[in-house]
Amino acid sequence: MARKDDLTGKGALSGNNRSHALNATKRKWNVNLQKVKVVDEKGNVKTIKVSARTLRTLKKAEKLA
Repeated sequence: MARKDDLTGKGALSGNNRSHALNATKRKWNVNLQKVKVVDEKGNVKTIKVSARTLRTLKKAEKLA
């Protein structure tokens, strides 16, 4: 499964590690994914993977199961 936020589609970013000598090696910054249960429009409870930022937004909107 892809390491992506199921709601926003936010995924990993790529870039470089930089040593003191400024040597570059590739690396990835992964999204901080959390599994949460949400209630959809029909009242069904579903488990989805969302980023920590999205989780904060869901808590404010009171959309969690």
